[in-house]
Amino acid sequence: MQAIVVAAGQGTRMGPLTDGRPKPLLPVAGKPILEHVLDVAAPYVDSYVVIVGYEGDQIRDRVDETYEGLPVEYVEQAEQLGTAHAVGKAEPYVDEDVLVLNGDVYVTAALVEKLAAQSGTAMAVMPVENPSAYGVVELDGDQVTSVVEKPTDPPTNLANLGLYRFTPQIFENIKRTELSERGEYELTDALEMALDDGVTAVEYDGPWLDIGRPWELLEANSYLLDDLDRDIQGEVEAGATLKGSVVVEAGARVRDGAYIEGPVRIQAGADVGPNAYVRGSTVIGPDVRVGNAVEIKNSILLAGTAVSHHAYVGDSVLGADVNFGAGTKVANLRHDEDTVHVQVKGEMVDTGRRKLGVVVGDDTKTGINTSLNAGVTLGTGTLTSLGERVTTDKNRGDH
Repeated sequence: MQAIVVAAGQGTRMGPLTDGRPKPLLPVAGKPILEHVLDVAAPYVDSYVVIVGYEGDQIRDRVDETYEGLPVEYVEQAEQLGTAHAVGKAEPYVDEDVLVLNGDVYVTAALVEKLAAQSGTAMAVMPVENPSAYGVVELDGDQVTSVVEKPTDPPTNLANLGLYRFTPQIFENIKRTELSERGEYELTDALEMALDDGVTAVEYDGPWLDIGRPWELLEANSYLLDDLDRDIQGEVEAGATLKGSVVVEAGARVRDGAYIEGPVRIQAGADVGPNAYVRGSTVIGPDVRVGNAVEIKNSILLAGTAVSHHAYVGDSVLGADVNFGAGTKVANLRHDEDTVHVQVKGEMVDTGRRKLGVVVGDDTKTGINTSLNAGVTLGTGTLTSLGERVTTDKNRGDH
């Protein structure tokens, strides 16, 4: 069996983290989302076909021609014309039954195993509280009878998870698929052509993490770090304290007086302390510098970022090569007991979280004693002045 992994989109809802970076390469628990997807499929497939598009060369460079010993072919979807269009691009490389996975959605190996064990065509479904936000599946026993996209009056609460097992016949169905009202070639339309021949529903009630927005990166990071095993390979000075599930990779350094409370992963080249406090589902990325008297909590810091002394970062995602000046503080809690709202593609979105800090694009620099309000986004290359209070989103050149 082969696996088609769709990883062609930019992920604009993740902006600014996807400015110049494909969403599947955003890190969760210390490695790209895409690699977690490849990992869960690996025991059940003998090769991958990865559909790339936006900044596809970055994916090629990261994954290379093999992944964990399995060959990888790459196909480019230059124009984003829908899921069926993306999967159809893989036809020249597929000659057997195939799993179809999204490169930015994490599912457990247990679900992939159940799906791979089926014969013929199958799809993963799961009960959800808000089925009108999904493709909704109707069943007769375990056989799919219809799939309705985002109905106002859902006939069931079973959502299509976008995870499939197909025979090569799917490519013939895709060729007969017409443009939808959204102007895309929808994989569900191709799937409906297979219903008469039988499509098995694989019901699932475990974790399914659709990582579409920045706070969902934090949720996935927290989930995956729950299984972290303590492993100390780097340098830990005698006066540092490490409690619980902490990983210090080879080449990382934890200085005297630092207090690290897992689950925390400190990656190669990172330098933490002295007297820093790092806790709660946090990843300190490669070559990150966390300075004296800095506290980092439940956050993701991408490669090359520096958080100078006397700073606080909570429930936040900091892009690559960010520099937080001394005394920069992130507010991450609404005291009025309301939830934090974040602007996504021009619209304010309720995150459902009372605790959420900031999302910071690559190459951003804050002046000393900058204050950042909960839910604020700083665009790529943004600068703040010393003592600035940032209460709304800010981009490069804003004053």
